[in-house]
Amino acid sequence: MPLPPGYIATDNTEASRNDPSRAESILARIPRAAGAGPEDFAGPAVFLASAASDYVSGTILTVDGGWMGR
Repeated sequence: MPLPPGYIATDNTEASRNDPSRAESILARIPRAAGAGPEDFAGPAVFLASAASDYVSGTILTVDGGWMGR
């Protein structure tokens, strides 16, 4: 099952995170008002690796702080 992540603090997003105007416009679209860090994927990863997700199939688990829900 794919996990389409939201806005994550990585080397690829460093330039936009360091640009105050760009960072503000991105974070304004995220209800959580923050980008993701590695700790934000712990819960979904444990769920997908556990028996709790045995009957889950054919879906995408969106981990994005609410970006897609707006």
